[in-house]
Amino acid sequence: METGGSAPPPPVGAIFRREVRIEWGNCDPAGIVFYPRYLELFDANTAYLFESVGLPKPTLVKTYDIVGMPIVDVQAKFFMPSTFGDRITVESRIGEWRRSGLRVDHRLLKEGKVAVEGYESRVWAGKDPEKPGGIRTKPVPQEVIDRFNSAH
Repeated sequence: METGGSAPPPPVGAIFRREVRIEWGNCDPAGIVFYPRYLELFDANTAYLFESVGLPKPTLVKTYDIVGMPIVDVQAKFFMPSTFGDRITVESRIGEWRRSGLRVDHRLLKEGKVAVEGYESRVWAGKDPEKPGGIRTKPVPQEVIDRFNSAH
């Protein structure tokens, strides 16, 4: 596959892909995708990635007593624009597990070429028992990591 960027080859493990059609409302007055829309695609694909290994958000919250996986860092590089009517493939995978967080890598492909690549750094967060209304990081359970490592 040709690439417009420097994306690494896909690793072994869970990768979630879906096709998305660019809609009129995704575009700015210049007719190209308004950049925050790409971050929405990243966020949605992260949820679908977890769901693809049997861990939809409601299950994560209930089973692991977390409030979510807030983003603490995000990056995107843009190599080619997408416009109204384009069909793109959004591809996401876990790039790295950390003690209390993870990095999710994303690639958006247009006609087989990388149009956008980026990542989200997220933390595994639960309620802070010492600070009402606060959150704090928790270790990512090994069984969650194992779900991704066993997916092929």
